[in-house]
Amino acid sequence: MALLIILITCLVIILATSQPCQTPDDLVAATSPGHVMIGGLFAIHEKMMSPEEYPRRPQIQKCVGFEISIFLQTLAMIHSIEMINNSTLLSGVKLGYEIYDTCTEVTVAMAAVLRFLSNLNCPREVVEFKCDYSSYTPRVKAVIGAGYSEITMAVSRMLNLQLIPQVSYESTAEILSDKVRFPSFLRTVPSDFYQTKAIAHLIQKSGWNWIGMITTDDDYGRLALNTFTVQAAANNVCIAFREVFPAFLSDTAIEVRINQTLEKIIAEAQLLDVLKNLTFTDGNNSFHFDANGDLNIGYDVLLWKETEMDGRMTITKMAEYDLQKDVFIFKDQETKNEFRTLKQVQSRCSKECSPGEMKKTTRSQHTCCYECVNCPENYYTNQTDMDHCLVCNETHWAPVRSTTCYEKEVEYLSWSDSLAILLLGLSLLGILLVLAIGIIFTRNLNTPVVKSSGGLTVCYVILLCHFLNFVSTGFFVGEPQSFTCKTRQTLFGVSLTLCISCILMKSLKILLAFSFDPKLQLFLKCLYKPIPIILTCTGIQVVICTLWLTLAAPVVEENVSLPRVIILECEEGSIVAFGTMLGYISFLALICFIFAFKGRKLPENYNEAKFITFSMLIYFIAWITFIPVYANTFGKYLPAVEIIVILISNYGILCCTFFPKCYVILWKQEINTKSAFLQTIFTYSSRSVSSIAVSHASLDVTISNITRNHPGSGSKSAASQKSKGLQAHVFADISRENSLRVPKTLPRKRISSI
Repeated sequence: MALLIILITCLVIILATSQPCQTPDDLVAATSPGHVMIGGLFAIHEKMMSPEEYPRRPQIQKCVGFEISIFLQTLAMIHSIEMINNSTLLSGVKLGYEIYDTCTEVTVAMAAVLRFLSNLNCPREVVEFKCDYSSYTPRVKAVIGAGYSEITMAVSRMLNLQLIPQVSYESTAEILSDKVRFPSFLRTVPSDFYQTKAIAHLIQKSGWNWIGMITTDDDYGRLALNTFTVQAAANNVCIAFREVFPAFLSDTAIEVRINQTLEKIIAEAQLLDVLKNLTFTDGNNSFHFDANGDLNIGYDVLLWKETEMDGRMTITKMAEYDLQKDVFIFKDQETKNEFRTLKQVQSRCSKECSPGEMKKTTRSQHTCCYECVNCPENYYTNQTDMDHCLVCNETHWAPVRSTTCYEKEVEYLSWSDSLAILLLGLSLLGILLVLAIGIIFTRNLNTPVVKSSGGLTVCYVILLCHFLNFVSTGFFVGEPQSFTCKTRQTLFGVSLTLCISCILMKSLKILLAFSFDPKLQLFLKCLYKPIPIILTCTGIQVVICTLWLTLAAPVVEENVSLPRVIILECEEGSIVAFGTMLGYISFLALICFIFAFKGRKLPENYNEAKFITFSMLIYFIAWITFIPVYANTFGKYLPAVEIIVILISNYGILCCTFFPKCYVILWKQEINTKSAFLQTIFTYSSRSVSSIAVSHASLDVTISNITRNHPGSGSKSAASQKSKGLQAHVFADISRENSLRVPKTLPRKRISSI
């Protein structure tokens, strides 16, 4: 013991009066030979003096500021090694040590590391450059230290070349847990990640959200500050100010406990792997390194409290922080109660914002001060003191100052909707009218009215089209499905096209039957091909709809643009295809309207043309009105707009086409006879032929006058001769018709056209 005291006294004198070194041996603070050498790095002095001469020379300067606490740690290492050598733990193997004073300076520490890395088998102390250090024998087998994280990181990068194990007793920087950068580094203290996490947890438990932070200007302080800033923000803690002190300041007021040293040393070849798997015991507690080389010990929570009597500062251990469980462990109930009293210490600049509100920074001098504002519609907060409101997704909504989002109600034109019921009722009424008209026409098959309508087959086809149009309205009601979206427009478009194609042929037939112009009659005869024209007109629409369904078919779409509801609707796929389908129907209706308009003055009993003209006008008015209304309607009632237009156009064509005939069949049976029809046709034909005869007679007089005015013209022109012949023919027909009875006045060909 006396020898140890003398050694300590000598070391203190030597280290306190150290001069600039001349040889590498002068760097050594303490050394002892052995079979296995252990290196040590301790900041026994506070700093290194600045050089007085200029320019600065590349040499290590004098160290000043003796640190007794660090010196005690150095003695602890020496004592531990001596205890192992005096025991039977390593029989026949003596541990040696070589300890250096880093002077809290990276440059001095790097000089010591170069000595550690020198080749043991070389007579000269040199560090050899190699690509592979597997067979290289360095001067030391392991290094204890350094204390400061900044020095430790520089030293560790050098020791990584030969994978020399390095065990630090104080370096806590979080980056040292990265085993890619520091593969041979171990430490007996936890990472700063847990330290800052414990501090943030403690502040949160105390109910504080407005704090200041003091740190040192080095890697340890800067990294800890960055980590704590992130963790504080996660706990809604605002750092009002940050104060950075110069690095490497001593504080003798804080008692520094000597870290526990290694109790076991193992063989040289597997030293690093064994150290990583080593377990230390201290009574009931066991310690080991984790995968990052960090020791699984926690922190002591210390309370600095000023006494009321003399104003002195007392330090009391209140609890221990468990890294693994992230909890504070109190030694007794008294300290636990005292910990709870920390909540009475107010450290808040503003009141707490409740869920449904967010913090809004005020224009005060501190950024930690704020006011609470309500979250707007479709935004929410579900925690206290949130910096911003969270937005609800497209399928949810939230009222003002909401703490959660609610699912939007899905809406569509349902079967139970009052408007849908009304429209479906009108569609059902139309279907019943179609069936009733079919029955009436079937029972009066051989009457002139039915025959003049084109016969039962044509009537059935038109009525079937009306039936399908009324049925198609049902596909616009109810929850949209892929099938209904594709079917409703196609069914309506094809059936209405077929209907108008049949009416077009009827208009053409009427015009042909009562045309007395030979050229026009010849043209209409060539044009009148009922079945090919109907199939062609309908086939074009089928091609349009097929291309529509193939290239851009309608699909079910959720319209989320409204704030509180989702409109489930059919997206038409292609507006161009939809417009082409409607435009083609309108084109056929326009041709039908032109033909019917030309035959509007036909015999009264036979005159379908004016009703067809009127039905086409209803169709045009309905669909011209539909375009702006459809474009400006939004929501679940958009399908109802198209249903209304379909019903108007369908009822207009159905009523104008069949109601006058049903009226004649049911209530005007006296004119629904063959003789009544022939009488009407004869009267119209006589009036038409007389008009033609008078017109030609006038033309002949005009030509005669022209001839007299030009006596030198020679023979009559071909046009005049043709006019004379036509005039003679017309007058002959009129004389013959007047001399005959009414049933025989019309040629057989004209009668058969009925």
